Amino acid sequence: MSSYKIIGGKPVYGEITVSGNKNAALPLIAATLLTDEQVILKNVPSIKDVSVMCDLLIDLGSTIKREKNTLIIQSGNRIGNLKKEEIGLVRGSILLMGPLLATLKKVKLPPPGGDVIGLRRIDTHFTGFEYLGCDCNIDEKGNLNIECDNLNNNHIFLDEASVTATENLLMACSLTSEISIIENAACEPHVQDLCNMLVKMGCKIEGIGSNLLKIKGSKKLHGCEYTLGCDYMEVGSLIGLTAATKGELLLHNVQSTIINSLNLGYRKLGIEFKMVGKSDLLIPKKQKKVIQKSLNGLTNKIDDAPWPGFPADLLSIVTVCATQMKGTILLHEKMFESRMYFIDWLIRMGADIILCDPHRAIVNGPTRLQPAIVTSPDVRAGMALVIAATCSNGESEIQNIYQIERGYENFEYKLGSIGIDIKKV
Repeated sequence: MSSYKIIGGKPVYGEITVSGNKNAALPLIAATLLTDEQVILKNVPSIKDVSVMCDLLIDLGSTIKREKNTLIIQSGNRIGNLKKEEIGLVRGSILLMGPLLATLKKVKLPPPGGDVIGLRRIDTHFTGFEYLGCDCNIDEKGNLNIECDNLNNNHIFLDEASVTATENLLMACSLTSEISIIENAACEPHVQDLCNMLVKMGCKIEGIGSNLLKIKGSKKLHGCEYTLGCDYMEVGSLIGLTAATKGELLLHNVQSTIINSLNLGYRKLGIEFKMVGKSDLLIPKKQKKVIQKSLNGLTNKIDDAPWPGFPADLLSIVTVCATQMKGTILLHEKMFESRMYFIDWLIRMGADIILCDPHRAIVNGPTRLQPAIVTSPDVRAGMALVIAATCSNGESEIQNIYQIERGYENFEYKLGSIGIDIKKV
């Protein structure tokens, strides 16, 4: 199994062009099953999860041509044998339920995979489909079974603002000509990307970017060309990397609409960044690097929340950043109960962190991190451990890098281009 060897102790400098949003690529690829016409997707990252999703569509009869970061997709008969091994590699495989239900009225899907960051329920998906009149169950082999003779348009109220459940329901409703409403819908940038592409394909959707979506589908959707938005998780990761190593970075292909949400967490660590053009973001060398106290003088807190709150996926990144800032911060991971267990690796590297429970940790900084051999448990924790390695003086080894490469495009090349001594072995 491959690893990264990183020699830390140097700040990062230079420029990086941010990739397209992986979390948008997966639902948009799935949505191509909704039409018999050709769909062209641009700014698609070349990463493991995208490759697996494409393989799943090929298994369902689609033909896919890749030209650099462009996918040209033509759906087929949508009938095939989905390999349990491939389904288990990527959580996004669950997004096949919506378009297959819309087109075939019946879905049987092996259990999806993805990051092991806690209990990731599918209840919200099933509840949403039941609102539409579907019968849903899980058989003795763990397969997800959904069947519906006719999708009934309805007012759907989700018990949580689940991104993938919202996306599945959007696609399931897209081929019905009546109006459906999704309340407490997720509104992350990748959900907005899916909505905007479905509109291009012929749907009418009101409330894009809000928690209340009104969808009027069409009995026949057509092909389109769509460009994915930037990967704001990569932006957030590079902000953390730059600040932690005391460097300076200019990021290209950044949407200004993501800045306020990222700022919710980073400003509490004394980290600043700003747009310097229509799509360029500067992370300057000069930073306060002092953790803010709350207005009453008590320890401040960074917690995650559904969009436009601070993204849960960046809690791992700000945890490492906090070890290099002056002061104390409470980090509260509200959404997943296993994400913070990677902190044990940071403590092994010398971080002053108290893991209060599976959801909360107190970080005291700054501390000098020591090189170590560590293992990446998931894609964002893996990136956080890479940042920790770059902050240490000496050689560290990051194992299980498959997890990292699932979510970051051209990872070794990009980090090497900004001065990090990194080698894949």
